[in-house]
Amino acid sequence: MLNAANLAAILLTVKLASVVTLLLLLIGTPIAWWLANTRSWLKAPVEAIVALPIVLPPSVLGFYLLVAMGPHGPVGQFTQALGLGTLPFTFTGLVVASVFYSLPFVVQPIQNAFAAIGPGLLEAAATLRARPWDRFFTVALPLARPGFVTAAVLGFAHTVGEFGVVLMVGGNIPGQTRVVSVQIYDHVEALEYGQAHELAIVLMGFSFVTLFLLYAFNRRATMLSA
Repeated sequence: MLNAANLAAILLTVKLASVVTLLLLLIGTPIAWWLANTRSWLKAPVEAIVALPIVLPPSVLGFYLLVAMGPHGPVGQFTQALGLGTLPFTFTGLVVASVFYSLPFVVQPIQNAFAAIGPGLLEAAATLRARPWDRFFTVALPLARPGFVTAAVLGFAHTVGEFGVVLMVGGNIPGQTRVVSVQIYDHVEALEYGQAHELAIVLMGFSFVTLFLLYAFNRRATMLSA
């Protein structure tokens, strides 16, 4: 039976992952659309920047985000000038850090889905006098739906499994920044292996079910499109 601290960590993690996934879909969609259609020389460096969190150690990314959002960093000075204080060790800071860390897991599936559409259908819609926004919302988005589902699932799951970035930026404040991964770490440090085992089982079960449903959905979508 999960105790109150473990349950609070789970609820906070779900809240964080939900907010981050929604923001990533809003931010990542225009980036993915541009990357899928542009011929600019900027495409390669932008793709590299988007994919950087995949290869960059989480502690490195977390450190630079902590510095940037701290009282002497550019983001921290800006938020302080607005009267918002600083973002580190707050839930908002966790959201910002998680958006950066999970960005490639949302952008890349959507970009691949947009790229797979090809120019033919969009050009056909243009011949019917469909405006760019109409072509995007009535042609591109429906056809790219599997990519959006994959992006949402991966973004949510990746945020749930974060550790290094959230620990660096959010610290370990109960009820505010102590997510499941940090709670497991605390239990292990305190030699509370039974509590750590309970949370680890929850995460393992969530990860398995998430991947199973994602693969099942993609397989069904592939069969229907064949």
